[in-house]
Amino acid sequence: MSNRGINSRGPRKRTAAEPYTPARGDSFIIARDDRILVTGATGFIGSRVVEGLLERGFRNLVCFARPSSRLAQIEASVKLRPPGARIEVLKGNLLSREDCETACKNVAIILHLAAAKTAKSFPDGFMNSVVTTRNLLEASARNGCLRRFVLVSSFVVYTNRQKRRLLDESCPTEEHPERRGEAYCFAKVKQEQIVREYGKNFGIPYVVLRPGSVYGAGEDGITGRIGLSTFGPFLHLGGSNTIPFTYVDNCADAIILAGLIRGVDGEVFNVVDDDLPSSRQFLRQYKNDVRRFKSIYVPHVVSHWFCYLWEKYSEWSEAQLPLEFNRGQWHANWKKTRYSNEKLKTRLGWTPRVSTAEGLQRYFQSCTRTNRYA
Repeated sequence: MSNRGINSRGPRKRTAAEPYTPARGDSFIIARDDRILVTGATGFIGSRVVEGLLERGFRNLVCFARPSSRLAQIEASVKLRPPGARIEVLKGNLLSREDCETACKNVAIILHLAAAKTAKSFPDGFMNSVVTTRNLLEASARNGCLRRFVLVSSFVVYTNRQKRRLLDESCPTEEHPERRGEAYCFAKVKQEQIVREYGKNFGIPYVVLRPGSVYGAGEDGITGRIGLSTFGPFLHLGGSNTIPFTYVDNCADAIILAGLIRGVDGEVFNVVDDDLPSSRQFLRQYKNDVRRFKSIYVPHVVSHWFCYLWEKYSEWSEAQLPLEFNRGQWHANWKKTRYSNEKLKTRLGWTPRVSTAEGLQRYFQSCTRTNRYA
């Protein structure tokens, strides 16, 4: 493992569109000099988490990154750090217990964002999400300084098979995630299970955060909740469904508050913004502001029957046809659903600093630049 410091001189100034009022320091479980570990710190969300911690005056951060990670995001985030702040970048592998021991030394809070989101197989997802999380939990337990472990999970863990159309933290998660045919879903469900297990058996205080679809400048993909281009033309599957978007800066704020606010150990929080657009509204605006392309709307009854038939043929053929589509996936992604962020607001005092209108405008502008220079 290698490490090096990054020096800079003060936090980035916030624009008028990004009002920020810090929470009262006496509502935090740690002081601003206590050590905080951020895994996945070079990623899309992680770099914003680092920036948000610096803005709040936290001065002792450890940023964990894979050896292959680019440090540009972190260097940009801490380019103007507060006076006296120490930003340590550790490059290593969370599959290494030694690297985890080094990372967790004297750490009071762990914000665990690193995960195998692009895992191609169940073993890959398990190794790079579950085993890595276990290594961190064991290292932090041996270290003896941990005040809270924050796991950043995902909406992907929900079954969304309940009769009511409101999805909140009380809704059931997948009992058999392997049946969804998604390595990421399997890994996230198992990751949450191991965090709860260590919380119960070893007294590790934890909070689980489940963001919806995180978007923002720098990420130009269209979430699969809206549609897919697997078969050539873009198939619009979302229709009038509400899309559980959260702008990346808003998501980062929620992660930080989940690590800091007193009295929420053992809690789960969903992260979605206000004034969420429908799939149809998003797609229309994307075509107007970014680029035109042909899409075919697929009614919900058709997409459900397609998933059912694919699932049954996969079973009949003994998985000769991979379980790429199934009813579990349909309920999770394309069933008409409403979403709540009430618990996040009332328990953590979170409010979205970037409105959905402003967030979408920034996102579309970023996508336009990407398409222009591609």
